[in-house]
Amino acid sequence: MKKCISSIIIILALMLVVITGCGKTESGAAAADNNRMPAGTAENGNADTPEPAEGAKTDNGNVSTDGSTSMEKVIGALGESFENDNPGVTFTYNPTGSGSGITAVAEGRCDIGLSSRNLKDEEKAQGLTETILALDGIAIIVNPDNPVDDLDLETVGKIYTGEITNWKELGGDDLEIVLIGREAGSGTRDGFESITDTKDACQYRQELTSTGDVITTVAGNPGAIGYASLASVKDTVKPLSIGGVAPSEDTVKDGSYVVQRPFVLVTKSDTALSETAQQFFDYATSSDAAEIISAAGAVPVN
Repeated sequence: MKKCISSIIIILALMLVVITGCGKTESGAAAADNNRMPAGTAENGNADTPEPAEGAKTDNGNVSTDGSTSMEKVIGALGESFENDNPGVTFTYNPTGSGSGITAVAEGRCDIGLSSRNLKDEEKAQGLTETILALDGIAIIVNPDNPVDDLDLETVGKIYTGEITNWKELGGDDLEIVLIGREAGSGTRDGFESITDTKDACQYRQELTSTGDVITTVAGNPGAIGYASLASVKDTVKPLSIGGVAPSEDTVKDGSYVVQRPFVLVTKSDTALSETAQQFFDYATSSDAAEIISAAGAVPVN
């Protein structure tokens, strides 16, 4: 009898252990289910952030521009004024030349491209839009010691194509004329060659990559002649009158100074600017910016 009772006790104890273990397992499974994160929630507890729509611009409080070195004074003054009026905004300008700036905006590497020439048909076909910001005279510059003060447009063309090679032929000193110009793709070069009808015919001694380099080189060579944005000309060089008309804001505006070209803002037609970049664009093309553009040496169109 005692053996039977002992066996029953042992069996009951084993059954109690099994029942207790099953209860713990079920509780643990429930706890694990309760700790699982809802679908679509990141590990930090925040819902997954949806991807921005393709082609959308992210507004990070920055405005980036790229292009024409001739526009340096104008775009720099506008950018500085915009930053002052909008604390926390960063404005950047990369002086690479008109062609590079047009490519940069087409490839989405900047907000606004800067060009000192009109867009070509093939560039417009790439989905780019031009907005004329201002007009700029292209000054024909010589060394201050050069006694020549005035040339007509036809003579300038003959100088650059190599038909006239010495300053004495123009009433100057007996010095070889040294032709200084800009690199291929420059808006200043494109404007100059188009106006003087010397496209692909100029016999340059040096082709330089910025307006500043042209001015410095002409300033250091008594026989040199070059061309540069009127807005950038310094007193280290002498701008020539063309057909008796000196380059100035007034003569550019009234059209009597014929060597002139546009300053252009380039944007992508099918992509909206960020909020901050659009604010800068609207400001730069408004009448509020006219005084700043004039002070920088260009002629505002608004």
